[in-house]
Amino acid sequence: MDKLPKIALPAIFALIVLVIIFSKSTVTIGSGQAGVLYRTFGDGVVTDEPPMGEGFHIVAPWNKVFVYEVRQQEVFEKMNVLSSNGLDIKLDASAWFQPKFNELGKLHQEKGEDYVQRVLLPTIRSAARSVVGRYTPEQLYSSKRDAIQAEIFEETKKIVEDEYIQLNEILVRDVTLPPTIKEAIERKLRQEQESLEYEFRLVTAKKEAEKVTIEAQGKADANRILSASLTDKILQDKGIDATLKLSESPNTKVIVVGGGESGLPLILGNN
Repeated sequence: MDKLPKIALPAIFALIVLVIIFSKSTVTIGSGQAGVLYRTFGDGVVTDEPPMGEGFHIVAPWNKVFVYEVRQQEVFEKMNVLSSNGLDIKLDASAWFQPKFNELGKLHQEKGEDYVQRVLLPTIRSAARSVVGRYTPEQLYSSKRDAIQAEIFEETKKIVEDEYIQLNEILVRDVTLPPTIKEAIERKLRQEQESLEYEFRLVTAKKEAEKVTIEAQGKADANRILSASLTDKILQDKGIDATLKLSESPNTKVIVVGGGESGLPLILGNN
């Protein structure tokens, strides 16, 4: 019984050591993550092998594993930039990105775990200042927001692709102009809209007047043609036809007493 404690203590100590070693030798990579292996007694960061994927891994206890999020992520950035005429513009943008999976080791080795602050955000700021500086406040307020969004994306992507970052999208969420400039632009847009509306009314009125003129001219031309075609002989024949039709009516009594100046019969009564 006296020897049991002497045997048990080393065994307990050995068990504790084994548990520590085992815990140091296992790594679990979560969903949407990947691990970069660092060999302490080797060449350091492993860049010539694919990173560790999701799941359970056993590594030497003296090595380290750095875990990265490899799913698409979003980062927000608010910045002050200058327009082409030097006015201060507030730009609210976000970026969708993810590290390139097969180059994760190089990203860790060259940029580190805070690569978003070191590489991505400074590049977005630089691209935004460059792009917004090409446009006036009026263009930023109205028609050019989609254009600057696309240009910021292209300029940022061109740089970060060489930095092992995959840029998926840049979203310009808000462009804030100085209040006085915004009011001036809105006033100008209202005036332009009113001017366009006035021009539309003028064009509509002109077209309506042209329509009335054309209709009147058509009627005048028709009457002139009709007058030119009605000779005395045609009028006399039409009068005779009308008189004959009237005399054939059962409800009409016609007394013909002679001819008028035109040679047509005279109707004295119809009762």
